[in-house]
Amino acid sequence: MRYAPEPSHRHGSTGKTGVLLVNLGTPDAPTAPAVRRYLAEFLSDPRVVEIPRAVWLPILHGIILRTRPRKSAAKYASIWTPEGSPLAVWTSRQAQRLQAHLHRELGSGETLMVLHAMRYGQPSVAEQLDTLKAAGCTRVLVLPLYPQYSGTTTATVFDAVYAWAGRTRAVPELRFVNHYHDDKAYINALANRVLAHWQQHGRAEHLVMSFHGVPERTLQLGDPYHCECHKTGRLLATALGLLPEQYSLTFQSRFGKAKWLEPYTEPTLAKLAKNGLKSVQVICPGFVADCLETLEEIAMECRNTFLSASGKQYDYIPCLNDDPAWIEALSGLVRQHGQGWPLTNATQTSTAELEAQRLRALALGAER
Repeated sequence: MRYAPEPSHRHGSTGKTGVLLVNLGTPDAPTAPAVRRYLAEFLSDPRVVEIPRAVWLPILHGIILRTRPRKSAAKYASIWTPEGSPLAVWTSRQAQRLQAHLHRELGSGETLMVLHAMRYGQPSVAEQLDTLKAAGCTRVLVLPLYPQYSGTTTATVFDAVYAWAGRTRAVPELRFVNHYHDDKAYINALANRVLAHWQQHGRAEHLVMSFHGVPERTLQLGDPYHCECHKTGRLLATALGLLPEQYSLTFQSRFGKAKWLEPYTEPTLAKLAKNGLKSVQVICPGFVADCLETLEEIAMECRNTFLSASGKQYDYIPCLNDDPAWIEALSGLVRQHGQGWPLTNATQTSTAELEAQRLRALALGAER
């Protein structure tokens, strides 16, 4: 069949509103086979790697997927928890706590449903959209967990939603959140995270804001990611009262030989230490949930780099994860982008209630 079967139609129902939080993804296990499956899906996306297919796919399947999974699996094993992948755990908790928060705030227990999905891996975007549709959601707000827009991240989420819609007969009303890099509540949540860390551990001489890197070519082709990262950095520095010389903005996780956005995080940390800086703290504002790139690359690898270059104190400031201020920020984004949609129980009127209202109106007219 060209289109997936539809769930049973519910006459008289105004439908529910669904919210889908989408993060990048993670292997199912810290093993080479699981990492290979994950990387095959991730690195096959033409949004992620903009090399012609005829050139890239032989490299991917002939070299990268034969050598990289074992090394990456060891890194995943170093940060894996009894509950599973940190990214999966935190993203799931964010969805659960956002739904609970919205239910308390709006009284939306019967009308609003929040799920999470992974762009690559499980649960998939298509699987969770099917779940929302089967639950009676006729409106879905897609909220990528990438505050700064990039064609390599945010747009891939939209691609997955469009692909699902192309196989769906009755497509729900869809809305998308493109970015929220300058959202006041998001910036405040980041600032509160830093201030809480300072209160508990003291303040270092320098704060490094590390964002995930992308090829520099994407900036030249019009991707707004670089500019949005810098705006987030400026707003966070202002919220913390930092002077320009008291913080640095860098980019991490570069891959391959092409030039990526600079300055790079690890060389910057080594340079700071060699120039006499003794203490540094690092936060990753573009990641809203701790994952391999924050817990292994930043908290472990970059720490070793800084200390090996004569630095004395290195602190990693955890991501927002399920911080109440972050859940409140997510709630604000849902309310903002869900305007005009019935989000509360009070806005849902059943067919029986509509008929009762009509009869009451007729009775009042007869009395007059």
